[in-house]
Amino acid sequence: MISKAQFNKELDIIISNAVREDVGPGDYSSLACIPATAKGRAKLLVKDEGLIAGVEFAQMVFTYVEPSMEFEVLIPDGNIVKHGDVAFHVYGSSQGILKGERLVLNAMQRMSAIATKTNHFVKILEGTKTKILDTRKTTPGIRALEKWAVKIGGGENHRFALYDMVMLKDNHIDFAGGIPEAIEKTKDYLDNNNLDLKIIVEARDLEEVELILSAGGVYRILLDNFSLEQTRIAVDLIGNNCLTESSGGINEETIRGYADCGVDYISSGALTHSVYNMDLSLKAM
Repeated sequence: MISKAQFNKELDIIISNAVREDVGPGDYSSLACIPATAKGRAKLLVKDEGLIAGVEFAQMVFTYVEPSMEFEVLIPDGNIVKHGDVAFHVYGSSQGILKGERLVLNAMQRMSAIATKTNHFVKILEGTKTKILDTRKTTPGIRALEKWAVKIGGGENHRFALYDMVMLKDNHIDFAGGIPEAIEKTKDYLDNNNLDLKIIVEARDLEEVELILSAGGVYRILLDNFSLEQTRIAVDLIGNNCLTESSGGINEETIRGYADCGVDYISSGALTHSVYNMDLSLKAM
């Protein structure tokens, strides 16, 4: 996974680009009717139920638009909230509060929805060894926020991008000439370029599982679109040779069944691509 420094850099890029996109040459609505010296206070009002996420990010945003902004956390990230709760207070430049308002709400509404959905899956998996993973099926430009939200919800991050882990999927395997060829070429490439990256290989059937095991040197085998019966057989076949991951159309009705097969991980793109934003509002006090 990427380092904390790299992750923070991604957050800085998200904030600066979002403010550029939203504010441009100026927030003329605020500039027109609110004095530059005016001070104000606002609260983050919850109008929904679920897991709150993005409070820490909101503080980063307000500090970016106005370094002297005061921020009081009332409900930290990862806590259950209900309608009427207030997550934080912010005090400072009225223009600054309005400048950061939409970015904060857009981010928090989506992050909270992702954290809530992730936590729902985590609870379904309680009592098993299986952990829930996100994927790269994220919104372009804000991947760091969405993966952060998964962590807040109790899930784990898969690779962040194409550069922090090797994942040989069906197209890689087919273009490379087969599983043995793809794995061997990958090992050579990593050695020749002094790269210390874990290798995950996707299997489409039990025959491919056997081919992956024969090649060796793999960190995790991804069992893609396997039935429950195929998954149980694959887990027994793999044993302690490497870790296992299930994926492919797994939902809240089927996820427990796959976990009971003994897989180490279940990855779900739905954590980030199929959520409904939590209803939040920033109100002047």
